[in-house]
Amino acid sequence: MKITALIMAGGRGERFWPKSRKSLPKQFLSLTNNGITMIQHTVNRILPIIDPNDIYISTNQEYIDIVLEQLPNIPRENILLEPIAKNTAPCIAMAAMYINNKYQDAIMAVLPSDHLIKNKEMFIYTLKDACRVSESNSNLVTIGITPTQPETGYGYIKFDNKRESFGNSNAFKVECFVEKPSIAKAKEYLTSGNYLWNSGIFVWKISSILKRFEQLLPNIYNPVKEIIASINTESYNQILSEKFQNFDPISIDYGIMEKAKDIFVIPGAFDWDDVGSWLALERINNTDDFNNVVSGNVITIDSKNSIIQGNDKLIATVGINGLIIVDTNDALLICNKNEVGSIKKVLENLKICNRKEYI
Repeated sequence: MKITALIMAGGRGERFWPKSRKSLPKQFLSLTNNGITMIQHTVNRILPIIDPNDIYISTNQEYIDIVLEQLPNIPRENILLEPIAKNTAPCIAMAAMYINNKYQDAIMAVLPSDHLIKNKEMFIYTLKDACRVSESNSNLVTIGITPTQPETGYGYIKFDNKRESFGNSNAFKVECFVEKPSIAKAKEYLTSGNYLWNSGIFVWKISSILKRFEQLLPNIYNPVKEIIASINTESYNQILSEKFQNFDPISIDYGIMEKAKDIFVIPGAFDWDDVGSWLALERINNTDDFNNVVSGNVITIDSKNSIIQGNDKLIATVGINGLIIVDTNDALLICNKNEVGSIKKVLENLKICNRKEYI
């Protein structure tokens, strides 16, 4: 069966301000030492089993030029543009119907554009397993990540520990999806061994997911049918805009995965990071002898445990500890690492003050 992929690339990446902006969000930035952007990493890791002609990108209309520049091997017609962000369910429904018009039925892997995965061979092995499980009946498959610590920033997947076989592949029945827990609950989940982190990676036959949309989210399924039917007509842009404006912002997790039956999970043993904040740079990049992550024209004196990101302008630090410093052409962030979650408050303040040029 044909294997296709949808990469969701419409997010804003606000936690990476001031580098991540509305005009150039996180998925189009290079946050690793090799200069490859996050969305390029995502495409590169699936190329061993998915042809570029079968990779689709869902993003906002304003990012079309960036996508074409960063992903020149992806056909222009495979870039699906949303007029407004409405969470993951509408964009997945539109992509599924669009791809189904080309292949009738195929396997569809859905991946975030801004995660980092090492152990690529193990990832591909797991993705192949997920494809095989999704071919059986109308199974919807997700890839969970084996927890390494009690984490309050991720959603969790509780699964039945009875292994089920699908030919040469195995999976576990999902019991429920769990929202981000308290630290006490996260410790319980880690100890139990019956919980995985929710990676946001899904695999299914297109016929299977469209069936669930028709059953569970007809208020998305039916308008999307009208959008797809209008492709290559003069009214397409108008219909696309009108229908998207009326969608409720619903995630695929809440709209379908938490309600449908025959949901299976495969534990991913590969090294995964959702690169959720500036703190992730300590996990995905090399640090110096003083546990600093440094990029750009930087001199550090008696400085440790800090993340310093600059460009051509010299940044000199003396005697600092536990800071995040990010310098761009028009903005400078200086943040205590313990307060990284408050960076969004800067953006809220900028919006209130109508200083949109910095957002």
